Amino acid sequence: MQAELEDRFHDFVAARWSHLVRTAYLLTGDAHHAEDLTQTALAKAYRSWRRVARSDNPEAYVRRMLVSCNSDRFRKRRVAESLTSAPPERAGRDDVAWSDERGVLMTALAQLPPRQRAVVVMRYWEDLPEAEVAEVLGCSPGTVKSQASKGLAKLRTYPGLMEFAGGSGGRGGGR
Repeated sequence: MQAELEDRFHDFVAARWSHLVRTAYLLTGDAHHAEDLTQTALAKAYRSWRRVARSDNPEAYVRRMLVSCNSDRFRKRRVAESLTSAPPERAGRDDVAWSDERGVLMTALAQLPPRQRAVVVMRYWEDLPEAEVAEVLGCSPGTVKSQASKGLAKLRTYPGLMEFAGGSGGRGGGR
């Protein structure tokens, strides 16, 4: 039985790793923190995989662990983060515009409080319904709505962000 559970866990990780890391990146704003955060959440998931696998939605369970682990990161020690407008590696010519846009977006997201940032990422980047975001964050759908509204309002005031969005408020689906 244990071998079967481990196989299911390994299959889950293989199928969802990049998606979880992308979500963690949007929560942290740093690729290295994102991988560490994902590994921490998956290590916790592994320890309780029997319970996680029995849940209706193991991915939502692990996503909640990601958000919790990210919150724990700030509780343990406040780390001054400064996001840059360009990634450390050189972008190709086709990627320059996206790098600039991504840098502005990540800097704007970093200005949001952690809960608003988590709501905005899950609602508009991950395209999760309000009910699922509420479940992941352990709050009511009304809280998700108010945090999303406040987060979007704050993002709309961020200098330079609207210039990339063409002044229309964004790309629509968040991708």
